[in-house]
Amino acid sequence: MIVMLSEDFDIITARLAADALKQVLAARTHKKKVWGQVIVRPGQLGDALRLPTITSELNSKVAVRRERGLENFQALWDTLSEHTRQAVLHSIGWYDPKNLSWDDKRSNRRPSTSETPEGAGNNDA
Repeated sequence: MIVMLSEDFDIITARLAADALKQVLAARTHKKKVWGQVIVRPGQLGDALRLPTITSELNSKVAVRRERGLENFQALWDTLSEHTRQAVLHSIGWYDPKNLSWDDKRSNRRPSTSETPEGAGNNDA
């Protein structure tokens, strides 16, 4: 089990986790009957939790808004179920180095929080 406390988030990891949370919550569907036909609707919980507002604040160019977005995300993270937290952390590829075997190459460092793949920023042209 992966454990990440709300205090462990910085703005970059909160932004990644908020995007992953939006996908996890949207994947939850519910059925609604309209005029005798069953319609499957995507989950609306992300909107109810003000996730679009938090994401907007985390992506803001103004530092004060980013910090407010981080605080709001940390408060939201504490209210999520353990299952939802695990799904989000799995989605962003987060792992706890203390739980890895000694031979695992990732065991001596925290997960990368860069948004670009390795080598993508290489401009040796």
